[in-house]
Amino acid sequence: MSICEQYYPEEPTKPTVKTESIPGPESQKQLKELGEVFDTRPAYFLADYEKSLGNYITDVDGNTYLDLYAQISSIALGYNNPALIKAAQSPEMISALVDRPALGNFPSKDLDKILKQILKSAPKGQDHVWSGLSGADANELAFKAAFIYYRAKQRGYDADFSEKENLSVMDNDAPGAPHLAVLSFKRAFHGRLFASGSTTCSKPIHKLDFPAFHWPHAEYPSYQYPLDENSDANRKEDDRCLAIVEELIKTWSIPVAALIIEPIQSEGGDNHASKYFLQKLRDITLKYNVVYIIDEVQTGVGATGKLWCHEYADIQPPVDLVTFSKKFQSAGYFFHDPKFIPNKPYRQFNTWCGEPARMIIAGAIGQEISDKKLTEQCSRVGDYLFKKLEGLQKKYPENFQNLRGKGRGTFIAWDLPTGEKRDLLLKKLKLNGCNVGGCAVHAVRLRPSLTFEEKHADIFIEALAKSVNEL
Repeated sequence: MSICEQYYPEEPTKPTVKTESIPGPESQKQLKELGEVFDTRPAYFLADYEKSLGNYITDVDGNTYLDLYAQISSIALGYNNPALIKAAQSPEMISALVDRPALGNFPSKDLDKILKQILKSAPKGQDHVWSGLSGADANELAFKAAFIYYRAKQRGYDADFSEKENLSVMDNDAPGAPHLAVLSFKRAFHGRLFASGSTTCSKPIHKLDFPAFHWPHAEYPSYQYPLDENSDANRKEDDRCLAIVEELIKTWSIPVAALIIEPIQSEGGDNHASKYFLQKLRDITLKYNVVYIIDEVQTGVGATGKLWCHEYADIQPPVDLVTFSKKFQSAGYFFHDPKFIPNKPYRQFNTWCGEPARMIIAGAIGQEISDKKLTEQCSRVGDYLFKKLEGLQKKYPENFQNLRGKGRGTFIAWDLPTGEKRDLLLKKLKLNGCNVGGCAVHAVRLRPSLTFEEKHADIFIEALAKSVNEL
């Protein structure tokens, strides 16, 4: 019996689209009502989560779609997963929801157990965790940890703050508020808050109109595909971008305290970084005493065929901080050096210090992935799906440019000639029963849950071929 059959014996066998347009009439009606109290302009349709099951999402018009977007890569185990429902009904969950603790001051008696369950899924080399509320929050907290660590190395870990530091920080001036930078990459997406917004460089709409830090953006490699036929050119591209990183660190107007990178830039177009590139960044960060942060918000928790995408690179020594959210349904960062714990209390702190209810779900997700060997399944199904897509690429090369993600589970993408054509394909796919998302301007990205199987891949490929023919 397959994993999906174990979880979802009543899952639909195929998509069903009843309306001639999407959103359908009932979705349009309810979205209009919802629009009086909520911004519904980005909405694709109004979902009915009670009727959604496994790999299928249902809308209020009764349309049932095979979901390869999974709440922007945030559903790990499919809709209405029985193992997560069981966790949600536990006494620990009821307590976490009803009496949500201010964990920093009043940690719950079961917090140690909850955090140790999360740490079972930590990336190799990481054995500490700090919790947050969202992916952007995780990155902001990681920046704080990096800055505190960076200044502690300069000041001395046990040294106290000077009077000048204590006075100047109250006026947002140095040395208490030092001028430091985080280096990120062009086309990156790390969130929509203030510091994370300054490191985001994917689309103007993500950061227009709010003040930004003057922080550097290096160039992320742009590879030629297939990778195995362009190894020399891609190595030159890696070296070109690495030289830019090192030059920015050496010459930026303020010290670069940290570097943050996605192992695959997701929102920015599914751009991949090689093992060589990620390891060389480690070498550079060690050379210049820069904190190395890997953003695994979208790539983490099994979607690439490993629990954490950067583990493909086997970076040595391990990176300093790894941020997470999305498929884990919780958020925060992993680390291993105790010196990333601030020298005084209340420096890395807020009322809740994370969300214990979401931590419980994260622990349950990690356990299910381990018990059911879902990363192995994702890798197997991804290889199967990629071969099917290569077949379509041969038939329709214009509409399957730069097919990428081979050997990276179901974390697959390709480009269309124009943004208009990409958007039309996504629309056609919905009408043919598949909910699929895009990224950057031209790319289609696949983000199914870890319960996605070969039978689902076959349904998608059939719908995709039909949709391409309709372009």
